[in-house]
Amino acid sequence: MKSSFNENAADYDIWFDSNSDLYQAELQALRLFIPGNKNGIEIGVGTGRFAVPLGIPIGVEPAPQMAELARQRGIVVVEGIAEVLPFADSSFDFAVMVTVVCFLDDVLQAFREAFRILKPSGLLIVGFIDRESELGRKYNQKKAHSMFYRDATFYSVNELEALLVKAGFSAFSYRQTLLPEESSLLTVKDGYGSGGFVVVCAHKKEGAEHI
Repeated sequence: MKSSFNENAADYDIWFDSNSDLYQAELQALRLFIPGNKNGIEIGVGTGRFAVPLGIPIGVEPAPQMAELARQRGIVVVEGIAEVLPFADSSFDFAVMVTVVCFLDDVLQAFREAFRILKPSGLLIVGFIDRESELGRKYNQKKAHSMFYRDATFYSVNELEALLVKAGFSAFSYRQTLLPEESSLLTVKDGYGSGGFVVVCAHKKEGAEHI
């Protein structure tokens, strides 16, 4: 998985320029949950396309070519994987993962690691393609022909929420965008169920422990 992103980092990065309306809608859905003046990290920072506009100064990325593009955008990138984060316990106020969970070998372990590096009452903000949405079904049907998504595993909202609970998180809030009836002027709405791109904000409660 890392190799496909590493070998095609430039192609991945160009997508954001070619699909500016989708990109901006995803950013807006994420931005609503980003706390101001807090210490944050993006797990799976890619080329920095989300970290930079969201004001996140540091990221973790396993693909060297992707990491280099993020560094060129001013992000401090530590090479590593989501399942074994190279940071001490309680290091960050919030963590962001954007279209990352579908590529992970062990989503639960990644959530547990995010839980570990978050401070008490920290936030984990996860943006993902909802498998049960119209867009998610299209991605699933066509993934065999995609250089990036051919090995992806898409998840439903309920599946990810169950994994977040196991990792110790609670008090979930949702935003959704890329609604099937909209081809332009994309909106962001509360909740989930129709939007192809869903963002969940999960809370680490003081004293919580994962199962």
